[in-house]
Amino acid sequence: VLNRRCVEAAVMTGLALNCSINKKSLFDRKHYFYADLPAGYQITQQRVPIAVNGSLSYSLCIDNKMSQMVTKTVRIKQIQLEQDSGKSLHDDTRSQTLVDLNRAGVGLMEVVMEPDMCCGEEAAAAVRELQLILQTLGSSQAVMAEGQLRVDANVSVHHPGEHYGVRTEVKNINSVRFLAKAVDYEIQRQIEELENGGTILNETRAFDSKLGCTVPMRDKEGKQDYRFMPEPNLPPLILYDAKSLPANMNHQQVVNIDWIHERLPDLPSVKRAKLVERYGILPEHSFTLLNEDGLTEFFENVVKQTQMKPKKVIGWILNDLLSYLKQHSLTVKESPVSSFLLADLLNLLEKKEISSTAAKQVLAELWKGEGKTPLEIVKEKKLELIQDQKELEQICQAVIDGQENE
Repeated sequence: VLNRRCVEAAVMTGLALNCSINKKSLFDRKHYFYADLPAGYQITQQRVPIAVNGSLSYSLCIDNKMSQMVTKTVRIKQIQLEQDSGKSLHDDTRSQTLVDLNRAGVGLMEVVMEPDMCCGEEAAAAVRELQLILQTLGSSQAVMAEGQLRVDANVSVHHPGEHYGVRTEVKNINSVRFLAKAVDYEIQRQIEELENGGTILNETRAFDSKLGCTVPMRDKEGKQDYRFMPEPNLPPLILYDAKSLPANMNHQQVVNIDWIHERLPDLPSVKRAKLVERYGILPEHSFTLLNEDGLTEFFENVVKQTQMKPKKVIGWILNDLLSYLKQHSLTVKESPVSSFLLADLLNLLEKKEISSTAAKQVLAELWKGEGKTPLEIVKEKKLELIQDQKELEQICQAVIDGQENE
């Protein structure tokens, strides 16, 4: 039975990726034998998918400099609805393979991109942007480590002006970082193979994260004969818009493209633009805020509670707090320094009650998570700035008096 929520999520994703939504799409059976596919076939959309001809814009840094960013676009060939398979679990110690069929038959959305990317960094940036879009839409939680988003990377090399070379497919990559490494490794491997007089096999490979390389999984001998046929149990999927929706149609029984389009949330690109406009921060800082899970909300909470200008707040968050988080492999949601505590600390700094150096000391103490407030730490460590001129004069005089005999 077709899942209505899957259809709505696919339409929503297609609209967000600037695709044309097909009002009539078809389902097919793709036959092949594999241990994690007990039915012997997969339901997919081979002939007419639900969405086609879209585009995804993404940005990446030049030479790892956040201040130098370029925007690129990858074409989206199609978005199709499929039936997920099971999962094979390889136990090398016992030389056996186990099969987990819990997800077999569950709805799956596949986004197919055109070959518009030329390195691992571009592929990683595009997938990260797609991940943010899916999370914003709610069409997927897209946590790669939990299998909610996986990437198959098709890689081929060729000389400029020549046709694409034989491609290999690196299957089931489960992190953006590994994606970049897998693509770059595979590009270099193929170049070296060809320059040494070898040939590239049309094969499926896997990325070994421990070794940092791709390894063969299985060959693809010629073109696979999947014996596609129309899926007999699912009729054509018919979608509507405001113009084509019949007057007597029950709205609960149809999917209205225009209704979904009107309810699309702000996409990451729009959120970044609003952050730049509202807080006067740099465009590259808006990317960091959105790329780190929960960081935008944290930043906005600090801004609301402090008298410090947003431009200075962002500096403390990106240069100091984030460095602690990355050092301990934590997300901002796991940080012992809450937005409330950081705001209190920045208020002390803004009122000139402590110096910038002292503020960094306080932040280091807050990171220990001992439950102390910034003010308590300042008093305990005697980090206050002295504002009384007479007190300063007395300290200076005491220093001078102590040096008289030298």
